[in-house]
Amino acid sequence: MRADRLLSLLLCLQSRGQMTARQLAAELEVSVRTVYRDLDALSAAGVPVTASGGPGGGCRLMEGWRSPLVGISAEEATALLAVASGSGPLERIALGDALTQARLKLLASLPPTSRDRVHTTASRFHIDTQAWFRPPEPVPHLAVLVDAVRQDRRLRLGHASRPGATKDVDPLGLVAKAGVWYLVVRTDRGVRTHRASRITEAELLPASFTRPADFDLPAHWARWTAEFEATLDQLPVTVSLTASGLAALPEVLGESDSGPRATPDPDRPGRHRLTLHFDNPRAACRRLLGFGPDVEVLEPADVRAELIETARRTIAAYGRSGHAAWPALASLPRR
Repeated sequence: MRADRLLSLLLCLQSRGQMTARQLAAELEVSVRTVYRDLDALSAAGVPVTASGGPGGGCRLMEGWRSPLVGISAEEATALLAVASGSGPLERIALGDALTQARLKLLASLPPTSRDRVHTTASRFHIDTQAWFRPPEPVPHLAVLVDAVRQDRRLRLGHASRPGATKDVDPLGLVAKAGVWYLVVRTDRGVRTHRASRITEAELLPASFTRPADFDLPAHWARWTAEFEATLDQLPVTVSLTASGLAALPEVLGESDSGPRATPDPDRPGRHRLTLHFDNPRAACRRLLGFGPDVEVLEPADVRAELIETARRTIAAYGRSGHAAWPALASLPRR
């Protein structure tokens, strides 16, 4: 739309100062002739814009003139620009261009004296929303989900857990957490949350729905994540750790707050006793193997036996290489 382009042209000049017609044309993805026509339109609307040719010439606004945008402090602008730097999720739902325009408008609302300083300061902060060692999770139907959420349109969903079955739902919101998208919907059984990558079918239905007046997406997400986390790691495992093992807790398990809960092991001087929590015995075994000899499982007995058996099979696997020391190590007692 031309109105959008005129506003973008104005914001470019206001936030960046003098620009050539070619620079504006490249920025707005139009021809140079279109830029000059748009400049004439702005001038006719009362915007003091001028264009001059020759070396050092270009298009610019009258010195000191700014559009009447809402004022904002340098600190507020810095904070908003820093948050807006983490645009990964927005790029995936086609809001990346809107974010670019928002940055431009934000810079344009600042006085020229503080614009460069705010931009420089904000560039020193970056928010990376993607989890370590994991590429963005593919969500084939993300565009349909976004349209449904934005338009308050009903959805017909298929889910990997119910092959061949579909269900009509009211999409209340989308949440991006550590590179993973979740769809929050209202069904005949209440509000539910689905991992978007598990949605196998998404059809935008003609019917719209009325959003609950009291529904708050951030509040719902906080409750749902708390309930979800409470269902995990329900298996308590008591271990005895060396000082090195205790120090390695954050590295191996990511539990930097576990150290204060450890107490001296009364049966093993120099070691520490600690109760950790896992989903199941197999998960406990796999994670505790990362401590090597610095951990000993005290209870439950099935986790202790699982760890011993896994260690024995690991030694046996290496023993097939024919190293002379492996036969003796492979004699480790079975469970």
